[in-house]
Amino acid sequence: MTALQPPPRPSTTPYDTDYVQWITTTVGQLRRKDYADVDWANLIDEIEDMARRERQALRSNLKILLLHFLKWQYQAEKRTRSWASSIVEHRQRLEEALETSPSLQPEFEKVLHKAYEAAVKKASVETGLSNKTFPAECPFTLAQIMDENFPSDMSEN
Repeated sequence: MTALQPPPRPSTTPYDTDYVQWITTTVGQLRRKDYADVDWANLIDEIEDMARRERQALRSNLKILLLHFLKWQYQAEKRTRSWASSIVEHRQRLEEALETSPSLQPEFEKVLHKAYEAAVKKASVETGLSNKTFPAECPFTLAQIMDENFPSDMSEN
């Protein structure tokens, strides 16, 4: 009877064992034009992931901004500086994303409806108000969403 052999380990690459080292190595290879040794499959995946992360950040910031607009509008008596600060912060994040990557503008318009639906669900939980309290369609225009003076009564808090 032969001794049991452990199953072969999946091959590991620097990408799997030390991500930062993989990046450093890959950048060096690209700078030296050592294209034959570049880990192209993982590099392509990383570049695609970068775009996905940017789109996800855009959606996340939009959802949080819409959530605070809803809370601001439907719970005026509970307004806080924290809500105002969040509105400013997430609007700035959106502005920066659109400034550095103008190609995200169509994505911004495309995800508005889904971001609003998610914001309504979260607003309902946070406020204790029924989902039906909030409009079925987003009541905020893209111009309002990006207008630093909207909501107009924000500076009063």
